[in-house]
Amino acid sequence: MQDILIACKDDLTGFSEAINTVFPQTEIQLCVVHQVRNSLKYVSYKEREELAKDLKTVYQALTLEEAELMFSQFKEKWGKRYPVIIRSWENNWIDLTAYFKYPEGIRKIIYTTNTVEGYHRQLRKVTKTKTTYPTDEALTKIIYLATLEISKQWKEPIRDWNSYIPHFAIYFKERLKLDLVV
Repeated sequence: MQDILIACKDDLTGFSEAINTVFPQTEIQLCVVHQVRNSLKYVSYKEREELAKDLKTVYQALTLEEAELMFSQFKEKWGKRYPVIIRSWENNWIDLTAYFKYPEGIRKIIYTTNTVEGYHRQLRKVTKTKTTYPTDEALTKIIYLATLEISKQWKEPIRDWNSYIPHFAIYFKERLKLDLVV
């Protein structure tokens, strides 16, 4: 790997620094799904649905300006009851909103780490049926074979990917090498 354009991550300490040490130009997007989940764990069950709906207006806004306005309204409504949620969103705002500079289709690709989580879930499914392995090599082989099977779906193109390439070419002009036939 020579470059990472955009990395979506959960809130693991030091992960952004590690990525930027090796790939200093990488844009970091904090996983919005993780942020929402972490926010909801502080909310009473009775208010969870309403608060989640209000948060959705923030992260599904059409523009960064609209997201800032919606967050301001969210903060006004919920800030006194849930200041820890407000503080978390404010502290992570830059990494939570990096995806707003891209068109909606690209946002859907980069706003969450669910693809990685799905891979881990599929590996757990394969390994949980057998709790002990005769050797470390046996476990490695099982994970390798499962990864081969799981990775078959990775070869499927992302819907409308060709229409997103020109956007990436604009945002990452010097870093994106495109083989165009003229």
